[in-house]
Amino acid sequence: MKVLLDENLPHRLRNALEGHEVFTVRYQGWSGLKNGGLLSVAEAEGFAVFLTGDQTLSFEQNLGSRTIAVVVLTAIEWHMLRGSVGEIQEVIGAAQPGSLRVVEVGKFSR
Repeated sequence: MKVLLDENLPHRLRNALEGHEVFTVRYQGWSGLKNGGLLSVAEAEGFAVFLTGDQTLSFEQNLGSRTIAVVVLTAIEWHMLRGSVGEIQEVIGAAQPGSLRVVEVGKFSR
């Protein structure tokens, strides 16, 4: 599956998601694009899933009319994500166009 990794997620996650074709927003040259524009460009380029740590995205965007699925992670720190890579891969694999899934990977606290 073709996956776009948001700027707020660690680059290490890209290599950990085996079995998927994963690109970063920065690699695509889309840094700085706002969520709606970013989703539109990603859809036009054939991305099936947008993986992000932006938990407000679902409140800002109407995802029902989208062809891209959105997967939101509840934390963005690698030490918290690495133990959930298998679950993240499963959710990506089951993602449907226009859907939103939240993967609970822990909460960062200071």
